[in-house]
Amino acid sequence: MRALLPFLMLGSVAHALHFFIDGAAPKCFFEELPKDTLVVGHYTAEEWDDNLNGWAKHDGISIYISVEEVFDNDHRVVSQRGKASGRFTFTAADAGDHRLCFTPSSSSGRTGWLNLLNPNGGIKLNLDLAIGSSDIESTDKTKLSDISQRVRDLNARLLDIRREQIFQREREAEFRDQSESTNSRVVRWMFIQIVVLGITCAWQLSHLRSFFIKQKLT
Repeated sequence: MRALLPFLMLGSVAHALHFFIDGAAPKCFFEELPKDTLVVGHYTAEEWDDNLNGWAKHDGISIYISVEEVFDNDHRVVSQRGKASGRFTFTAADAGDHRLCFTPSSSSGRTGWLNLLNPNGGIKLNLDLAIGSSDIESTDKTKLSDISQRVRDLNARLLDIRREQIFQREREAEFRDQSESTNSRVVRWMFIQIVVLGITCAWQLSHLRSFFIKQKLT
């Protein structure tokens, strides 16, 4: 029977079901969720394959998923387009009914998927919906630990870069001080050379003057 299976009462539960979607028309259902409830859904869309004589996943299938808060003027909390299989997640901001809709599209070229009245028509959507925190928290904690490790690695890398920058600045300051010291010594040495050359020139001029005076007297 091609009908959406009813969901069980909420707790920390997981639902596994499948239903058929007619063409590009959205398939929606309502779920009443308590406040701060985490919901994670895994889905797989399949199309009838005559070669395989069965339902199979095709790359040409895509699914648009939307989740709206009915109690809050249909405020949309999820709006994503995925491939033939994927995952979506959201947290109920407040208690109330949530409308979950799935809209398929297919570029496989098979026209039968447009109409459930055709033999083996439509899109078959397998949905695993985890509601609550028991199974979800373990997965999320693992992901959070991975993210935390990446953040720590990034922080360590940033500290290394910071230390390298400080070291380079210290090297630049040391090189600048050495350059300034060398330049000052060069200037002092040039000044001393100029003074020595001046004294030498004055002595030579004085010596030549005395020599010429003696030559005139003789």
